Amino acid sequence: MRRTDSLPRRILGITGKVLAYLVMGIFAMMTIFPIIWLIINSFKSNAEYYLSKLALPHGLQFVNYSGAWNVGDFKELIGNSFIYTLGATIGIIFFSILAGFAFAKIKSKATPLIYGSFVMGILLSIQSLMVPLFIEVSQLDKLLGTLFQTLHLLKSAADFHLFYNSRVGVLLVYIGSGLPIALYLSTEYVKAIPTALVEAARIDGAGYFRIFRGIILPMSVPIATTVAILNITGIWNEFALINILVSKTGLKSIPLGVMRFSGTMMADYGKQFAALVIGMGPMLVFYIIFRKQITKGVSAGAIKG
Repeated sequence: MRRTDSLPRRILGITGKVLAYLVMGIFAMMTIFPIIWLIINSFKSNAEYYLSKLALPHGLQFVNYSGAWNVGDFKELIGNSFIYTLGATIGIIFFSILAGFAFAKIKSKATPLIYGSFVMGILLSIQSLMVPLFIEVSQLDKLLGTLFQTLHLLKSAADFHLFYNSRVGVLLVYIGSGLPIALYLSTEYVKAIPTALVEAARIDGAGYFRIFRGIILPMSVPIATTVAILNITGIWNEFALINILVSKTGLKSIPLGVMRFSGTMMADYGKQFAALVIGMGPMLVFYIIFRKQITKGVSAGAIKG
């Protein structure tokens, strides 16, 4: 009887595994195929692309990449994208864990109100913030410029740019827009860290910032990895905010360079695809190199939280 009962179970187990691998394989192909198709077509001439969109290129058209690099000004824009992505991600991680430590371990009557006001930002969409944000940054520059001109610190108020057409302004907006969800995740994570560690450090005479630096921050590496994963790709590919915050070419990012191929360059598919590959390349390299750390960070952050 035991042998008879075990046989159907084995068959069901093998069938379940086959179906699971089949479904995962289908989803993997659905993800990988568009990337492979994009890379293949980035090496085609327009004639080859119109002739067959699925065939391999007869010759590798590296001129597409050199042309896309020059037309899109990627030499300058890729550096800006790295500055915005790394700077904003580090800022989001630091401030979210710092605030999460305060909300989770330093209790006060104002904590629920302040915490709730931050978390409410999750409900706000980027599109709803674009117009008021543009008015805010332009008016702040105007007010501060007028003040400094009155104090004879500037010759003209129009020369002052701290928030508009400024890397600082872009970083501040990116950090602010990424904080709500990061703050929520960090607070829930820090709550799981034993309060006894904080109390013991306080008894030994350690201040809150020393406790944060020596205890909370090292123990928050998994949630920091999770927050980084959630923000790096989004900031790298962000288009709407950067488009309204800067007008100078030297301050724009890669998505605005790719946008240049949507006008008169629309018919040149080879350069369009090459520009997309250039913009996508650093993120692919990032995931390939750090895939193990990303998997461990997501799982550890999810379990701990």
